[in-house]
Amino acid sequence: MDGEARPLTQTAKALALAAVVLLVCVPFLVIVSTSLASTQEVVDNGGWVLWPSEPTLDAYRDIFDGGIVTHALGVSAGVTIVGTLLSLACTVTLAYALSRPGVLGGRPVLLLVLFTFLFPPGMIPSFLLVKELGLLDSYASLVLPVLVNVFNLVVLRGFFQSIPEELYEAARLDGAGDWRVLVSVVLPLSKAALAVVGLFYAVAYWNSWFYASLYLESDHWPLQQVLRTYVVAGAGLTDATTGEATVTAPQTVQMAVLVIATVPILLVYPFLQKYFTKGVLTGAIKS
Repeated sequence: MDGEARPLTQTAKALALAAVVLLVCVPFLVIVSTSLASTQEVVDNGGWVLWPSEPTLDAYRDIFDGGIVTHALGVSAGVTIVGTLLSLACTVTLAYALSRPGVLGGRPVLLLVLFTFLFPPGMIPSFLLVKELGLLDSYASLVLPVLVNVFNLVVLRGFFQSIPEELYEAARLDGAGDWRVLVSVVLPLSKAALAVVGLFYAVAYWNSWFYASLYLESDHWPLQQVLRTYVVAGAGLTDATTGEATVTAPQTVQMAVLVIATVPILLVYPFLQKYFTKGVLTGAIKS
C-alpha cells in the first residue's frame, strides 16, 4: 500500500513544485518580454507581451541614453557596496564583543540594541536627527541610520557563540588578542554567516527607496526610487544631464527599468544559496 502511495505523492509534489515555478517565472518572463518588444506590439497586445515577435533593445537604449537611470544605477551600486561593507564591519565587531562572556557593559548594550528592535524610532524623529546631523541630501543618510540591523546582529552573535570555546582558549594561549582572535579564528569559521548577512544587507540597501524619498533630492535618487516614480507612480522624471522634464515612459521602458533593478541582486542569490541554512539557522538557534 505504501509502495502505491509513494509514486502518487511524488507526482503531487512535482505538480505543486511546477505550479510554484510557473507562478514565479511567468510574470518575470512577461516583464522581460515586454521590455524587449516594440511599443506598437505592446499596444496591440493590451500592454503585455509573453513572447516578442521581433525582439529589440530600443527600450534599454532609451534608458541608458537618457541619463537618469544610469545615474541612479551608479548611486544604488555605490550605496550598496559601501553600505554593505560598513554594515558588515560594524555588525561583526559588535556581535563579537557581545558574544564574549564577561565583557564590561555587554549585557546592558545587548538589551539596548534589542530595545531598538522592539521599539524602532518613528519617521519624524529619524528625519529630525538626520537633519540635525547635517545629512540631508547626502548619501550618508541612506547608510548611517540603518548601519546595524538588529536581526543580523543577533544571527552573527549566535553564530560566534556556536564556535567551540576551545578554539578561543587555544588562541589566547598562543598570545592572541581580541582582534587577532576575531581575524584569524572567528572570521574564517564564519564565512557562511557572513555571506548570508552580507546578502541581507546588500538586498536591503539595493531595494531601499523610502529613505531616499525623505532625505534626498530627485537628482540624487537611487535606482529603486527612480523605479517607484517611473513605473509604480507612472510619472515623468527630470533628465539627470539636461534637467529637462521627460514624458511618461511607455510600457517597454518601464519594464526595462524593472529588469535593470531586479537582475543584479537576482544574479547574486545562486552563489550564496548554499550558505543560507548553515549561516542563518545556526545563528538563530544559538541566540
